[in-house]
Amino acid sequence: MGFDQFVAERLDRLLGYATAITCDKHLAQDIVQNVLMRAQGKWERIGAMDAPYLYVKRMVTNDYLSWRHRKAAREIAVERAELARHVPSTADPADAHAEREAMRARIAVLPRKQRAALVLRFYEDCTDVEIAQVLGCAESTVRSQLSRALQTLRAHELARSATLGVHS
Repeated sequence: MGFDQFVAERLDRLLGYATAITCDKHLAQDIVQNVLMRAQGKWERIGAMDAPYLYVKRMVTNDYLSWRHRKAAREIAVERAELARHVPSTADPADAHAEREAMRARIAVLPRKQRAALVLRFYEDCTDVEIAQVLGCAESTVRSQLSRALQTLRAHELARSATLGVHS
């Protein structure tokens, strides 16, 4: 498969994955664009692999986890938190969109590797082996990252429920 065909077939999926792990559409677009520019120069080698999509997905993950985007990701999380304090919450008329945004806000609090592992498992439906390949770690580390991420999300949800006076 040539590079142009790969991009035509996989761009939407890469952008969706990047948006899910970054919790920011614009940062995701930047990351995918940077990765595809680098991949194009190495396409002869990448295209010959058994699973070029997994390799490119790993490039997206590594770019997201790299130091170059840490500052941008921190600024985005701070801006959202600041906005939430000053702007009254309004219901979104599109329930699906609202739920997706709520989930992005929930996972935005997670450390980057935990967020990536969670998105790979529940958004990309990857196995522990596949997640380990993409993150470049052991399967046991994947299970640990997922466990910690879910524990953090549960704790935040309990705290949110307690704040709102909701009992589950």
